[in-house]
Amino acid sequence: MTDDPIGFGVFLAPFHEVGENPTLCLERDLEIIAHCDRLGFQEAWVGEHHSTGWETIASPELFLAFAAERTRHIRLGTGAISLPYHHPLMVADRVVMLDHLTRGRINVGFGPGGHVTDAVMLGLDPARLRDMMAESLDVILRLWTDPSAFSCEGSWFRLVDAVLQLRPYQRPHPPIAVTSLESPAGMRLAGRTGAGVLQLAVAKGTGAPMDFRAQWAHAEEAAAEAGRVADRRGWRLVIPAHIAETRARAVADIREGGARHLLEYVEATTGRPCPVPGPPDQIVEQMADRGAWVVGTPDDLVAVIDGMREATGGFGGLLLWGHEWAAPEAVRRSYELVARHVMPRVRGDLDGIIASQAIARQKAGDVHRLRTEATCAAAQPSPSSRP
Repeated sequence: MTDDPIGFGVFLAPFHEVGENPTLCLERDLEIIAHCDRLGFQEAWVGEHHSTGWETIASPELFLAFAAERTRHIRLGTGAISLPYHHPLMVADRVVMLDHLTRGRINVGFGPGGHVTDAVMLGLDPARLRDMMAESLDVILRLWTDPSAFSCEGSWFRLVDAVLQLRPYQRPHPPIAVTSLESPAGMRLAGRTGAGVLQLAVAKGTGAPMDFRAQWAHAEEAAAEAGRVADRRGWRLVIPAHIAETRARAVADIREGGARHLLEYVEATTGRPCPVPGPPDQIVEQMADRGAWVVGTPDDLVAVIDGMREATGGFGGLLLWGHEWAAPEAVRRSYELVARHVMPRVRGDLDGIIASQAIARQKAGDVHRLRTEATCAAAQPSPSSRP
């Protein structure tokens, strides 16, 4: 269990309904990151996808370089670079350049690939992607940490006297994380390499809760085998959430967009069955009732986070999975409510304020009496002024 306060961030796949102006969609993604930066979110992660029509950022590194110019504090992460799609030397080099350009404001997430349709287009065997990712990650870490040239004959790439001429800005390298769904592969890779985890399958539509402790046990076991200790502070949980002043308002905000996301993207585009029976106008309530989505008030989200802390034994970060299932102003308002009413409570930022107010309230009567006595005394003429 870790007593460190959890960090808050946003995870943008991103999702955009087919038929929208793609240029304006990218602009809205940038605006969300800038908005979250102003609100005090610690991280923003952006994915890599090449198919389906819904997720249109092909290069998270390029996108984040642009986002860095619009933000001041928020850390920017690739969530995630699909390692089997790229030669590892190219990935290592691009990330190092971004690390320098942002003066070390970069996190790096790695994954095997976001969509099978991406791999099929590239002629890759989907069954090999995880092994290809692990092989690439080992080489990238060596390139970042070892300035001496080395050669390597990988199963799908080759390096000859390879060395990075530009060393990482952050030493020994930018903080890294790997994606994890429900299989133990991502957790074991994180444990073996010392990477953090982007847990993307937190919210399951089946209603069956994820066994978080069993998931983390895989990371701990692999870390121990590698002579490491798994660090929960790098374990980030990604959840779909929409927050409003009331539960009714939150449900109304996303009733149509949430249903379209499940029916048109999840089911019709990716081929995964819709996890709830519907009808469409009841999908949001059904997903919220199953605990797959958090749709409600700041209090509801605080309760979910408290439950996740208990279920996991402790984790390091909460990432809100960005959706455009509500109007842009409602999406921005959701992040604002999280920043105003959830983050400070969860992180303990209000403890001193609450304690100070409690003391003042307890002493309010005495303070008022002293104030009144002081005012009366001040109204009396001083001895020196008497005739």
